[in-house]
Amino acid sequence: MKVVLLAINAKYIHSSLSVWILAEAVRRYSKEKHDVVVLEATINQEPDDILKMITEQKPDVVGVSTYIWNAKMLPNLLDLIKQKFPSVTIVLGGPEVSFNVDFWLENGADFVIQGEGEQSFPKLLDELSIKEYSVQGILTSPTETWPPTETLQARNDGIHLYTYLDPYTDEYFSALKGRLSYIETSRGCPFSCSFCLSAENDVKYFPLDLVKKQIDKLAQSDTHTIKFVDRTFNSNKKRAYKLFEYILELDTKSCFHFEVAADLFDEKTLLLLAKAPPGRIQFEIGLQSFFEPTLKACARKTDLKKAEQNIQTLLGYKNIHIHIDLIAGLPYEALEDFQNSFNRAYALNADVLQLGFLKLLHGSVLRSQAEEFGINYSKEPSYEIIDNKWLTKADIKTLKHVENALQHTYNKGRFLTDIEYVLTATELTPFEFYYLFGKSFPNHGTQLELYAQQFFRFCKALPNIEEDTLINKLSFDWLCMVKGKNAPVFMKRESARCKTAHANAEKKLGKKLRKEEVLVLSTGEIIFVDSENKNPVTGLYEVNRL
Repeated sequence: MKVVLLAINAKYIHSSLSVWILAEAVRRYSKEKHDVVVLEATINQEPDDILKMITEQKPDVVGVSTYIWNAKMLPNLLDLIKQKFPSVTIVLGGPEVSFNVDFWLENGADFVIQGEGEQSFPKLLDELSIKEYSVQGILTSPTETWPPTETLQARNDGIHLYTYLDPYTDEYFSALKGRLSYIETSRGCPFSCSFCLSAENDVKYFPLDLVKKQIDKLAQSDTHTIKFVDRTFNSNKKRAYKLFEYILELDTKSCFHFEVAADLFDEKTLLLLAKAPPGRIQFEIGLQSFFEPTLKACARKTDLKKAEQNIQTLLGYKNIHIHIDLIAGLPYEALEDFQNSFNRAYALNADVLQLGFLKLLHGSVLRSQAEEFGINYSKEPSYEIIDNKWLTKADIKTLKHVENALQHTYNKGRFLTDIEYVLTATELTPFEFYYLFGKSFPNHGTQLELYAQQFFRFCKALPNIEEDTLINKLSFDWLCMVKGKNAPVFMKRESARCKTAHANAEKKLGKKLRKEEVLVLSTGEIIFVDSENKNPVTGLYEVNRL
């Protein structure tokens, strides 16, 4: 049969791992001969355009990898597919459908694969091709003839042949085209956080020799970032150490991104990570909250003191990009409590502080406890919190202002020295500052020059702010964060030194500079950027002074 495996990614820069694993599973385990084609689209494409991609393949079966980011658009797309190909069989899989089967069987799916599909999907294709049906792990909607009228809900039998699959074929790399790539070295999580779908799943670790071979393939490709999808990569400390050690010795320009628990790092691993080439490693660390009653309610076990100490140690190395996550809307954490969590996390001075909002995922323990905790949430993907017993709708709006300002400044490496100056001069807490700025000027696609101007106006109006100091620091920040853009007019200064500043900067750097790469401060000091020298950890350009 002609089989299309469709991934609909959140952004073009993303790629999908699941569809390529399933494609390899079909090649490896199907008894019948199937022609499998992988298609990758994005949620920003029109459904008609995605339908056109599918139509060109003239499929017998369309399998779709389903997640919260593409679930909202899928019913319409599935309807279009059925209109175009009435006889096509649509198979859905992924976390979004595994725990919401009835909905999807009523909205376009002929089959839903619950959980892991490496065995179920190839077997289903074989039985579809000969019009027989006995696959475990599959749900199907009743029909008058075939398949049978009963709905089967059996799980897979626990044999995990997928652990030996290698999805990284020539076809995969041809389609990747330098986008962010993903790798899975373990499946499941030993922890039981109630907001997560991986809670209480036994961890299955893939063979190290296979993992290393796959890492080698990705490291020698043109992908810039290789993201490990393991839920808690360092849950097995010894295994994590071996893979860190292997990755640090590679001859590659790729960056490796891991989701880790900061409190699980031991001294031996920290000392190893100190030797990492700058930019080789990125860590995403889900702290989620510093409020103990909240962590307890979510069955989340974290040694917060040790986590903070280890994060500070890692940041002190200045060779690893650190991304910290907080989740707003968890039980028991009122606005004041979340402010404390935010300010405590901010004080760590990580490269990114992500403020996310609770999403009540199908299959999560917390979704089943929503009534108990008074959590109201959107009934459409992504099921985000509206309010709860401890956070009102107004509180959520306040947090949205903070998230907006934080995302468009600190998390993008913008205005960093200016923000540090403003926080010191005004004695505002970080939460207060980002709330006030976010409320005064929400950024929804604003051009950077205009956003910088609004940022300047907002900060200038705060108490104890000196305008010249503000502009000088903003000028420095501008050169750090942009390349090839003229500074806004309010940053430029006309002075006798402007005529010689460019020549002096070129002499100091030893190469030609564009005019927008040199600025003169109110003190007469010349600053200039080496736009070919970007910090691999922070992503900022090196600014020099004369």
